[in-house]
Order: sequence, then structure tokens, then C-alpha cells
Amino acid sequence: MARYDLVTDMQQCVKDLEQALGALRQQIESLPLLIARVFRLPPVEKGHEHDPVTQLAVEQLLGIQARDMAMNHYCRLFMQHQSEKLSTKAAVRLPGALCIACSEQEETELTERIAGINHLKARLEHLITVESGLPSEARFEFVHQHLRGLITLNAYRTITAIPAPESVRFGWANKQLIKNVKREEIVAQLEKSLKAGRAQAPWTREQWAEKVQQELADVRALPASARLKIKRPVKVQPIARIWRAEEKKQTQLACPSPILVLCRDRSQVPQLGELLNYDADNITHRYKPAAEPLSLLIPRLHLWVDCLV
Repeated sequence: MARYDLVTDMQQCVKDLEQALGALRQQIESLPLLIARVFRLPPVEKGHEHDPVTQLAVEQLLGIQARDMAMNHYCRLFMQHQSEKLSTKAAVRLPGALCIACSEQEETELTERIAGINHLKARLEHLITVESGLPSEARFEFVHQHLRGLITLNAYRTITAIPAPESVRFGWANKQLIKNVKREEIVAQLEKSLKAGRAQAPWTREQWAEKVQQELADVRALPASARLKIKRPVKVQPIARIWRAEEKKQTQLACPSPILVLCRDRSQVPQLGELLNYDADNITHRYKPAAEPLSLLIPRLHLWVDCLV
């Protein structure tokens, strides 16, 4: 896609998304609120995006105040909607749930509108991450050149609506992302980064090129039997546990945004649990398997190998 067309499509997609979110807000505010509970987490300031998280203090909000905060959260796409001290690279998280009374027709309208919003979010993400053809390290600058202040993680994040279960309880997930990768994939990624001709601070272009060339040499020097893995810590994240008695089944969902719980009337309102403060020192692992021995090959990519170069 030509760069001009890509930028035009991105800007139109964001415009459509803002309009759709505004319509969703109006619809939700017009429906009876049965119960609402959201949990405000400490914001992430610029320069602290990669700091390890060991503790998080939670502030609970209820009722209309919780609903208004949820609506602001859904509609927060640009940094103009938040303090300039806060990071645009770290998404704002607001776990919780809003229980809304709606008829069958209203539920259909609401779920169709949310599906349309989530489609726009997926379209925007595809434009930026795939159709732009840019490596990940170049996307931030590109996006902010044409959509100044866009918080991409907030823009990509989908909205979840569910039929009323028996209970919604909240907790924390603390884990690592582990993904097997092929040598060819890493080589292609490094070659693409090299051809882009861009540098990451604090390196100059020449220093960055030397660094990537060395990384390429290290990967190519691996024996054919070497197994490569991307293994990186995922920041602790809030989750929701949905219990449905008739199915005797509990479903766990990531909960970075309030879940919309659609009820026919007050008799269907589920039990809403509380999200406690996070303290890494007090986490108990039910089962933690022994990890296989790995060596860190390229720290910035979180690339590990099962043998030494």
C-alpha cells in the first residue's frame, strides 16, 4: 500500500473508531446500571515502562462513578486524554465489570456495536503492524508522526461483553511468554531491521548497524541442532474468572478493561469479587515446573538458545 493511502486509511479508521466509541457510550449511559465495580491501578510514567512491577495498590470505584470511569477508559485513544507525564507506550488498565439491564433487542444492538468497534480496532492494528511494512522499532515514530499522541495499546484493546454468569471474580496473572522460533525467522527479522537503516537510542546508525550485524553473525554461527526460544516476562496483569453454574465451568479472561455484563433484570446480577493489591513477595505458585537450561543470545529480543555459541 502506498504510504499516502496508508496514512489516510489509518486516520479514517481512528476517526470511525472515535465515533463508534461515542455511540457506544451514549447507548450504555441510556441503559439501567444495575451494579458497577472498577479498580484503578497506578499509572505508568514516561521512562518507567520497563520497570519491574513488585507492588500495585488498587483503588476501588463503585456505581455511576465506576461507569463514568469505564466510559472514559474505553474512549481514551490519545494522550490528550491523560496527563503529559504518563507514558503513551504503556496502556492504562482498568479491570472491573459493569452490569447493565437490557432487553434482547438492546443486547443484540449492543453486541453488534461492540463487534463493529472491535473490527475497527483490529483493522487499525493490521494497518500499523502489517500493512505499514515497518519493523517494530520504527512503528512508534511513524504512528506519532501521523496520529500524534495515539496510545496504540489502548486503541488495539478490544471491548468484552458477556451474558450474565453466576459470578465474576478478579485476580492477578504473573507469567512469562515462551515461544519457539526458527533461525530463519530471526535472521529475516534482523535483516529487515538492518535494511531499515534506523537506530535505537542511545546508539548512532553506524553503531546500531554494527550491533545488528553482530547479532546476525551470532545466530548464523549456531549449530543446526540449536533450538531458539523467545522468553520474556509479561508484566503482571489483572484477570477475571467467570463462573457459569449450569456449565460447571470457570473461564479466565484477561481484564485490562471493564467487562460489560448483560443482564435481563436485577435477578441476573452476578456476584462481583474484589481485586486485592498486588504484592510479588506474597505470590504462591501452585506448580512451577523445572525450566530447561537456556543461554541468553540477544537480550533486546529476549532470544534464548539451548546451547552456547
